[in-house]
Amino acid sequence: MRDKYDIKNFGTYLIFSLIIVLALIYFKPIIGVIFLFAYAYIIYYTWTSVNKKNDDIVEYLEDMGKNFNTVTKQAIFNMPFPIVLVDENRKFIWYNSEFTELASEEINIDMNMEDVFNNIDFDEIYKLDSNTPYKCIHKGKYYDIFHRVADVSKSSSASNEITMLYFIDTTEFKNLEEKYFSERAVVAKIEVDNYDEAMDSTPSANRPLLIADIDSTISNYFKSFDSLVRKYDNDMYLVLMNYNSLKQIKEKRFDILDDLRELDKGNTIPITLSIGVSSGGLGFLEGYQEADTCLDLALGRGGDQVVVRVEDNYEFFGGKTKAVEKRNKVKARVLGVALKQLIDSAENVFIMGHKNSDMDAIGSAIGILRAVLNRNKEGYIVLNESNPSIDNLMERMKKEDIYERIISTDFAKGKMTQRSLLILVDNHKPSFAEAPELIELTTQIVLIDHHRRSKEFVHNAVLTYIEPYASSTSELVTEMLTYMNQELNLTHFEADALMSGIVVDTKNFSFKTGVRTFEAASTLRRAGADMLKVKELFQDDLDTMQNKAVVIHNATVVFEEFAISKFDKESKNSILIAAQAADELLDINNINASFVMSKGEDGIHISGRSRGNISVQLILEKLGGGGHLNMAGAKLDTKDLDEAEKMLIAVIEEYLKNEKEVE
Repeated sequence: MRDKYDIKNFGTYLIFSLIIVLALIYFKPIIGVIFLFAYAYIIYYTWTSVNKKNDDIVEYLEDMGKNFNTVTKQAIFNMPFPIVLVDENRKFIWYNSEFTELASEEINIDMNMEDVFNNIDFDEIYKLDSNTPYKCIHKGKYYDIFHRVADVSKSSSASNEITMLYFIDTTEFKNLEEKYFSERAVVAKIEVDNYDEAMDSTPSANRPLLIADIDSTISNYFKSFDSLVRKYDNDMYLVLMNYNSLKQIKEKRFDILDDLRELDKGNTIPITLSIGVSSGGLGFLEGYQEADTCLDLALGRGGDQVVVRVEDNYEFFGGKTKAVEKRNKVKARVLGVALKQLIDSAENVFIMGHKNSDMDAIGSAIGILRAVLNRNKEGYIVLNESNPSIDNLMERMKKEDIYERIISTDFAKGKMTQRSLLILVDNHKPSFAEAPELIELTTQIVLIDHHRRSKEFVHNAVLTYIEPYASSTSELVTEMLTYMNQELNLTHFEADALMSGIVVDTKNFSFKTGVRTFEAASTLRRAGADMLKVKELFQDDLDTMQNKAVVIHNATVVFEEFAISKFDKESKNSILIAAQAADELLDINNINASFVMSKGEDGIHISGRSRGNISVQLILEKLGGGGHLNMAGAKLDTKDLDEAEKMLIAVIEEYLKNEKEVE
């Protein structure tokens, strides 16, 4: 409020005037007296004018305050949105008519806010800043609730604190937001991933019918979700849809995979699709590139599945069938020649598998080392330490010349340069590699693996050969060796090592064994592989056999077809025991999948095995693991076996729930 006027504000002028009057009285008494009376009148007039002006100001401010209060009250009473005043106990003090309409029931002053709005967390509202809205849904509408708190403890009010809450209806904005998100463009890229094989297995007279059925099934399926479909190659399709359509398709869990698999025109090989789907909100070019990346990931995981990009992660659908073996060896020949050229141009070559190497990892590494030596290049296998699963092979290797080419991570760091070639075998995850830090030391990286591709991947590889249909990495390496040099030059030990890799991953040629598996085994047999010596590499000591028997004895059955057991002893070969026990649990009647947990220094390891009708890969991927449909593994950070078992049972239950939803 502005300060009042005071006669003192005119003091300087009055004093100056007084001096003049006194001077006149001294020199001109008569005139001075007249001016003295005039001076007194001026003082009186000034004083009365100042007081009147002050009274006018006070009256004006009081009127303005009254008018402001009236306008404020009118504004609050006539606000077009609900407003309510509550005391510190959240009891109604006052509310407007809009608030009455908002309430779910008839209200009165004696009621409490919680009695009327039981779906709103008022404790949470009071925690928020006054400018931050609390979002809620009431009567099917969206509201932002703002609050203002006033301290009235010094007033005559019975309350110490009054809070004003006002509700802003944001339903139209929310609907507009949902419409925007639902209409975002999504790009999908589709490939019939076994097109050639399926056509070859179909009678020639029925092939046009099969092609027409594939086209119509894919086209009609996506058109039913208001999507645009265009075929641009024999086995390739491009789909444009909005996010709402994608959401509906995801709810059906991409059942088009099942529709295509059921097509029958005399084809002995079922039709399978791989689909890559971009996230929403991208431009068409960027969306196409992202869909292409997702399609590569789906194919790398064995096909017959969908990979959907979701923010910075992926969602997977399908992947419940075994990868179909490709009889065409063109890819093996092309990649074999490309690998030979990379080896020739490299300064030196380093080969490594995954942590806790098994027979397939070390066997395929030995095979690649032979390819390097055949090119007269300096080559090494990076292996920091042996483990029970490969101890027998390592003992036998000590008698071979190549044993001196087994080096540690530190030694490899000292010899690697930007011109070095790094070859990862039986693994494509950087974190699973024997020495992840080596991946950062060179740009020349090659991946050779038979596991289904996971979210984690070495993205800067110059050559990638991931074939989930293959029985083992040793099988892939054996094929490549035949195209890299006219003579294999394999020693008997090297042939045995590669054969042991095939044997361990096929469970003695009983799992994932195709025509090319036996062809690779024949190649190794001709190179001198001795199956009796290979069998000796898998012999276990008495302690391992006894521990394995205990694990099998302690197994329990859950969900009627899952066998679960735990190995709670600290042992250097606990992972080997768990893997072998999981294999043997499948021999029990009516058991279609088995899981064995074991303790390790870095957490709990889980080995999963399946007969093929249950995907242990999809189950263990939810725990951060991976592998194949019928053989997978995972590592949990916890060291509590009981906690690990609860986590495992939970993801099995989720897997079964998803299966029932699809059915």
